[in-house]
Amino acid sequence: MARYCRDGETLFDHVDYDHYWDHIYEDVKSWSYMKFPFLRQLGPDQGWYRVGPLTRVTQCDFIPTPLAEAARREFLAWDGGHAAGATLGTHWARMIEMLHAAEAIAALLRDDDLMGDDLVAKGERRERGVGVLEAPRGTLIHHYRVDENDLVVRANLIVSTTHNNQAMNEAIAAVARQYLDGHELTEGLLNHIEVAIRAFDPCLSCATHALGKMPLKIELLDAEGTEIGRLTRDSGDCR
Repeated sequence: MARYCRDGETLFDHVDYDHYWDHIYEDVKSWSYMKFPFLRQLGPDQGWYRVGPLTRVTQCDFIPTPLAEAARREFLAWDGGHAAGATLGTHWARMIEMLHAAEAIAALLRDDDLMGDDLVAKGERRERGVGVLEAPRGTLIHHYRVDENDLVVRANLIVSTTHNNQAMNEAIAAVARQYLDGHELTEGLLNHIEVAIRAFDPCLSCATHALGKMPLKIELLDAEGTEIGRLTRDSGDCR
């Protein structure tokens, strides 16, 4: 399983992903359809984490294609490493990965294995299986159990958007602290919140099994919990 780091310190690496629940706990909150994963050893307040392009580009030792590796080094060095620690640095990191993908595709087009006709995976049949892989948005954990008829009887998915759930909430809180005066909701505030959310490229449909749209609703409450302002924005399909 992938490396998890805090302030440059490796918390664990190369653990058995077949028992991912030994390291990741999925918290549930009454006000959200999404779960809130966190690292068990750090607890819910300190154990939330981020996955995706920014994490991969900053934590990998190197990228095995020359142009992307040069771009990675430039990214890490820019402004004394400031971009590598910023949420919006995700966009830069995503472009580096796209460059790597283009370089890798050029090499794979000449791979004899990909031109073959042996397309069937082979192996021992099992009733339970766990798979972990890296997708463009980030880490995916798929956990399935089937019965004797190969019908799925249990499934648990922790997709990239779910991994990043608390990180997105933290980003929104940071926007509020900087741009909300406590008296008025503005279109500018809504724009900044959307910028923070979209940095994570969330897919709410796969994380919550809801229609893939991204409407925004902000409610401003006073200290007694009374609503003093509301701002909404409808949105089309963002899949």
